[in-house]
Amino acid sequence: MTAALEIRNLRKNFGAIEVANDINLALPRGARHALIGPNGAGKTTLVNLITGRVRSSSGQVLLDGDEITSLSQAARTRRGIARTFQVNQLFRNLTVLENVYLAIGERTGACNRLWRSAGSEAAVIEEALDHLQSLALSSDACRPVRELPYGRQRLVEIAIALAQQPKLLLLDEPAAGVPSSESHLILDVISRLDPNITILIIEHDMDVVFRFAQRITVLAAGAVLTEGTPDEISADPRVRAIYLGEKREAQHG
Repeated sequence: MTAALEIRNLRKNFGAIEVANDINLALPRGARHALIGPNGAGKTTLVNLITGRVRSSSGQVLLDGDEITSLSQAARTRRGIARTFQVNQLFRNLTVLENVYLAIGERTGACNRLWRSAGSEAAVIEEALDHLQSLALSSDACRPVRELPYGRQRLVEIAIALAQQPKLLLLDEPAAGVPSSESHLILDVISRLDPNITILIIEHDMDVVFRFAQRITVLAAGAVLTEGTPDEISADPRVRAIYLGEKREAQHG
């Protein structure tokens, strides 16, 4: 079966600094895959390479078997790749509904049509409300984003990503900045997403990772250290060693 996402021998250099070193990764359609590693391992760089925000030095990226390595970030979005960011990029002064409306309008072209029918605008609003309802955000539809607790702002960002109708969804630390008492809200939402969407999550919260992922890839120094099931990863002494080393550095930093 053709992989939903396949990465072949991907490399990225910034001058003499190599931040992605011969990375190979294949995700089947509907995968629930996590990408973990210590700070500086190259996790966000890999997401940027997949989305086209950063161009690779060599290697290939394939989506549903089609090579997209040379495509722009916008073209990859149109092909079905959506992402969230470590720090959310919402329009804080607009309402929750307006944020999602704009994402749908960008996808459908509604935002570019000056003379559009009331019916087409109503269809966009209806779709936006459906996304908010699926993420339990309906009660916040008319609130400015800035008024929401940070955990619910993260949900809005996921709603915007889903409004792009992605085949592949990349979640870059969705629980970052969210109080531990609210992180379960993020996990609950992710667990209910369409099983046909392939999801790659980057996350430092190991509770979220081990509850979410079917398989886990571990990066270290820009290269794949290992890949396996949650049980295999939790038992791997190399994984424990790099995380223990990270904790020691933090304690003595």
